[in-house]
Amino acid sequence: MEFLLIIVVALLAIIAVVVIFDHLGKRKAREAEAAALRNRTYRPGDPFSSADDDSVYGDPRQLKPGDLVELRGQTYAVRGTLRLTQDGYTWTENFLDTGLGSRAWISVEDDPDLEVVLWHELPNVTAQPGPDTVEVDGRRYRSDEAGNARFTSAGTTGLATSGVMAYHDYESGADRLSFEDFGSGWECARGELLSRADYRIFPSDPSPETH
Repeated sequence: MEFLLIIVVALLAIIAVVVIFDHLGKRKAREAEAAALRNRTYRPGDPFSSADDDSVYGDPRQLKPGDLVELRGQTYAVRGTLRLTQDGYTWTENFLDTGLGSRAWISVEDDPDLEVVLWHELPNVTAQPGPDTVEVDGRRYRSDEAGNARFTSAGTTGLATSGVMAYHDYESGADRLSFEDFGSGWECARGELLSRADYRIFPSDPSPETH
């Protein structure tokens, strides 16, 4: 009986130790989470920065020719990049190609949050930019912004190394419509706003691009 009592006391002691360590572990985890939240909220910089996502999915702001983009399970190569500037504001447009006939463009801008849009060209569009609204393929888009920008081209884009272009952007919910003229007339493309889970970037050079 005495031996059984010793075993029960020992088991109770072990259980007490486990409970104490579990409690301490959970408390440390809560403290770590709180500290991380404080650092993210009160540290200098933007508390809504996408830096954490960039470390996992890659930074689309750094896209350049030679990089790979996995887009909803399909892999594209970046063949060329346009860097556009207007009144000190900069954004990029990147030409993607699977090498098997599927091509697209991805634009990247901070406005003020990161906005990544997948674009596909629309041939034979008769609508012209300028009105407050335009209708394409049965959908009505409202004017968002228009202007002129300077551009530089790297890699394969089908354009000169630098120049001036005109644009007029329209939107309808999360859908986008853009008209661009690089000197040979208006070209139209339909855009789809992408979430961070839609794409992943594999840089050809892991070191950040410098400008």
